[in-house]
Amino acid sequence: MQDAADGKERIAADPAALLGGAAEELSAEERARRERSREGTAGIVGYATDRCVRTAGFALSGRLFVADLLDGAARELATPTPVVDPRPSPDGRHLAYVARGALRVVTASGEDDRALAEPESGTVTWGLAEFIAAEEMSRTRGYWWSPDSDRLLAARVDDAPVHRWTIADPARPQAEPARVAYPAAGTPNAEVGLYLLGLDGSRTEVVWDRERHPYLARVHWSAAGPPLLLVQSRDQREVAYLSVDVATGATSVTLTEKDRIWLELFAGVPAWAPDGSLVRIVDEGPETAPDGKSARVLMAGAQRLTTADLHVRAVLDIGDGDILFTASPGDGGQPAERRTPGDIGVYRVPLGGGEVARIAQEEAPHVASAQRGGDTLVLSTATLGRPGAEAVVLRHDGDRPTRTGTIASYAERPVLSCAPRLLHTGERRIPAAVVLPTGYTESDGPLPVLMDPYGGPHGQRVVAAHNAHLTAQWFADQGFAVVTADGRGTPGHSPAWEKAVAHRLAPVTLDDQVEALRSLAGEFPLDLTRVGIRGWSYGGYLAALAVLRRPDVFHAAVAGAPVTDWRLYDTHYTERYCGTPEADPEVYAESSLITDEGLSGVPEDAPHRPLMIVHGLADDNVVVAHALRLSSALLAAGRQHEVLPLSGVTHMASDATVAENLLLLQVGFLKRSLGVTG
Repeated sequence: MQDAADGKERIAADPAALLGGAAEELSAEERARRERSREGTAGIVGYATDRCVRTAGFALSGRLFVADLLDGAARELATPTPVVDPRPSPDGRHLAYVARGALRVVTASGEDDRALAEPESGTVTWGLAEFIAAEEMSRTRGYWWSPDSDRLLAARVDDAPVHRWTIADPARPQAEPARVAYPAAGTPNAEVGLYLLGLDGSRTEVVWDRERHPYLARVHWSAAGPPLLLVQSRDQREVAYLSVDVATGATSVTLTEKDRIWLELFAGVPAWAPDGSLVRIVDEGPETAPDGKSARVLMAGAQRLTTADLHVRAVLDIGDGDILFTASPGDGGQPAERRTPGDIGVYRVPLGGGEVARIAQEEAPHVASAQRGGDTLVLSTATLGRPGAEAVVLRHDGDRPTRTGTIASYAERPVLSCAPRLLHTGERRIPAAVVLPTGYTESDGPLPVLMDPYGGPHGQRVVAAHNAHLTAQWFADQGFAVVTADGRGTPGHSPAWEKAVAHRLAPVTLDDQVEALRSLAGEFPLDLTRVGIRGWSYGGYLAALAVLRRPDVFHAAVAGAPVTDWRLYDTHYTERYCGTPEADPEVYAESSLITDEGLSGVPEDAPHRPLMIVHGLADDNVVVAHALRLSSALLAAGRQHEVLPLSGVTHMASDATVAENLLLLQVGFLKRSLGVTG
C-alpha cells in the first residue's frame, strides 16, 4: 500500500510469509469463483475494506486473513474453511464470509464466529452468486453489508431445478466425473431469493414478484437510501428498480423500464445519489432521444446528465455533488472518421447537471479507469504508445484535480513492442486495428492476413491500449498482417450497434468481418488469397463460422473453445440474443454451426478449408461437447479437420506453458494451411 501524503510504499500482507512458504491450495468454491471472474493470477487476488480503509479482509489458500492497513500487520483468523469472499463490515468490527455454503460472521479480533444462515440441503448456498449471475450479469457477490453494520442482505440460491451435466477428465479415468448444475438455454435456472440477516439472529425475507422478474441483477445498499434492487424478466425486456423496507422485507417499485429488444446491465448502477435521486444508465433509441441519436446516457432522477456525444459505459463513484463515470465517444459527437476507436475516458458531471469534464493526464486517446476516496483520486491510464498502465494520484483542488504522485508498477515489461493502426473502416465505419510485422516495408509485398476477432457481445478488442495488441504483434512478426475488427454486437459504440445482432448473431457478426477485411485491403498490403482467422470463445465460434459459411473469403481457421450449438449455452446470454429454443428454433438453427441433422448453413459443394478446433476438457462454461459435436458433424460431411483437446484446461488457458505452446501450434497450423514460409 502507498501513503497518499508522502508516497511511500509498504507491504500490508505478503502471501509467501502468511503461508510460511507453502504452496497455495484452492478450494473447489474458490476455483469456481476465479473461473467466473476470469482470474488467472495467484496469491492475494482480491480484498475488501471497511469504510475508513483501515481494515482489509482477504482469503488466501482457503483461510481468512485480516490486515491492519495503518500498522501493516496481517494475521489469520481461526474460522471454518474453505473461506470465500470475506468482507469487513463498514465499521470494521466484523467480517462476513462464506464457508461450505453458509454465510458466517466473526469479529475482527477473531471471536464469536457464527453462522447467520446455513444451507438446508446440498443444493442450497447462502451469500454466493449463482452461476448465471457471476458468468453473465457481472454480479460476482452474493451478500451486502448494511451501512450501519448491523445486518446483511444475503442471496439464498437453490440450484435443485437446474439440469445436471457431467464433466469428466479422460486423462484421469480413475477420477470421479464432476456433476455441475448448468442452466442451458430454455431450461430452468436456479431459484434465487434475498434475505435480511441481522447480527442479532433475525431473518426477514425480501419479497418481490420473482415469477415476473426472476433475475436478481444488482443490489445497492448505502447510507443514501434503503436497499435498492434491480430485477430483470427472463426475456430481459423489462427491469424493475425496487426499494426494500428493511423492517418488513416488502419492496416497492421505484421505476420500471421496458425495451423491445433487451435491457443491458451496467457496472456501478443503479444507486442512490446523496440527494435521494436514482442514478442509472439508460439506452435511448433514435425515436426517443432528444437529439435523434442512438445513445447510452447517464441519468440522475429525471435529469439527463449526458448527451449522445458520449457513450456512457459505467459509473465509478457517486460523490456529494458529482458523478464519476467512464465513457467513449458517442454517435452524436465527431464523425467516426475523425475519431480514434477504442478511446475510453474518465469523466465527471455535477449531480444537478452541467458541464461534463474529462479527467485525463494524456492528450492522446487512451483507456482509463479510476478509484476515488474523499478528495483523492487514482487514475489508471493505458495508451497505445506506452506498455502497461500508469497509475496517477490526483487531489481535488476546486473543480480541477492536481497531480500529487504516481503508483509504481511492478509488472514485467513486454519483450516486444507493438505499433497498431486504429481506424474506422467500411460503409458501417467498423472499428478496426491493423498490425504489420516489425520492420515491414512496401517492398516486402502483400502479406497473408490473419483476422483476430472476438467479434461478439461484451468483447471489445479494438482499444487504445498498447498491451491489448501484443499478441497480434507476435502473430504479425511471424509473417502476417493481423486485423482485429469490432463489428456490430461489440460494446463501446452505441445501443443500436450492440442490438443489431438480436436474433441474427451469425449473419451480422460474420458480415462485418468480411466488410472490414475487404475495405482494409484498399489501404493496407493484404493478400486476400491467403486469409486465416483465429479466435477464442465467441471468437472461436466466429472463426469456425467463417470457414464453413464463407470459404470464398476465409481459407483457414483456428477455433478455440467455440460455441457450436447455442442450445448448449447458458440461459441469460443465449436467450438475450436468440430467444428460446422452443419459441425460436429457426434462430438457433441459423446462429449455430450444427443442428441435430449435421452442419448448419453449409452447402454440400462448399470448398473445404483447414480448421483446427481447440477446447479445454475441463471447460464448464463452453463445455467440450460443443467441439466434439462439431467434429462429428464435420466427419459425417467428409470434411477434414483437426481437434486439439486440452486436458485439465478450463475456458481460460492460464498455465503459461500451455498458453505459449498453444500459440506456437496455432501459428504452425496457419502457416501450413496458408502456404506461409519462414
